[in-house]
Amino acid sequence: MSGERLVRDTMSKMLISVDPNTTVFQVAKMMEQGIGSVLVKKDGKPRGIITDRDFAVKIAVNKMSMDTPAEKVASYPLITINAGDNLKSAAAQMASKKIRKLAVVENDEVVGIITSTDLVNQLSM
Repeated sequence: MSGERLVRDTMSKMLISVDPNTTVFQVAKMMEQGIGSVLVKKDGKPRGIITDRDFAVKIAVNKMSMDTPAEKVASYPLITINAGDNLKSAAAQMASKKIRKLAVVENDEVVGIITSTDLVNQLSM
């Protein structure tokens, strides 16, 4: 191996974001296309995230209406990692916070998402 693997080399750059008032039904329709998470923007910046797990845990269990705004379901604050951090740091942060997705930041901007699946795929190479 020619050095440490970094978050920026593993993250997905495909970011989907919605307004806080977008309904969870609209978010679900986006996720139906194979998207595992959607960022919720406030004041033009990503502040929270809705994951496929949020649908199971928050929406289904609590029998929330499909008209519920995204901001009522999203996890806040958005938990981030720097693009230049190594994959071990990403794994440690996910484990300690019991989460499966981290927003990746560079120069105070969200530039990607890294998931536990991304980490597993990297380790299996």
